Amino acid sequence: MLSTGLPQGAVPKLERPGPLRERVYEALLELITTRALQPGQHLVESELAGHLGVSRQPVREALQRLNTEGWVDLRPAQGAFVHEPTEAEADQLLSVRTLLEAEAARLAAANAGKTGITALEELCAQGEQAVADGDVEQVVATNAAFHAKVMELAGNVVLAELAGQVDRRVRWYYQPVARQRGRQSWIEHRDLIAAISARDEARATEVMRAHTEHTRTTYHHRDRD
Repeated sequence: MLSTGLPQGAVPKLERPGPLRERVYEALLELITTRALQPGQHLVESELAGHLGVSRQPVREALQRLNTEGWVDLRPAQGAFVHEPTEAEADQLLSVRTLLEAEAARLAAANAGKTGITALEELCAQGEQAVADGDVEQVVATNAAFHAKVMELAGNVVLAELAGQVDRRVRWYYQPVARQRGRQSWIEHRDLIAAISARDEARATEVMRAHTEHTRTTYHHRDRD
């Protein structure tokens, strides 16, 4: 393990083709989102370059871009560090998420067909199995897929674009509370599927709003061990 603290096997392989700086950026962003690189962690250019099998230049460019986007803090004379989100930042992001997801749930209830509902049920079953297996990474990934499917079923392109802008940060905040939310999160997902299946727009909105608010509350009261 390098001093950057990356667990073995955590670094995604850089796929070719594509601009190298873009692939390095995506790799580092994924490591931050999944918390393989923890908030506050020092990011050493040379070590990251060695781990990714690239020169330091694309790593430096990626870190500068991540700094601009708020994922990394560049500190004079100290270097780069993974950003440590404040409680206020998390609260603002998760509050906006509630607004977007509640509207998506309403539209999904109005528009979803049998095929879409079946897809939600399959994702829910996968999430429940991941919880039973204690596979937090799979729980987070399946949770993101479930919410993305609801957004897709909503059929509103503008809403989907706005949700896409916050999706990765939602995953970032959800990672440390996924285990605490556990099975209850998927019970709430089942309730949402029932409301969408019944084409009950008001109920779907209510369930999704409560669901996302539970996640926000859990984040603020998360275990910090």
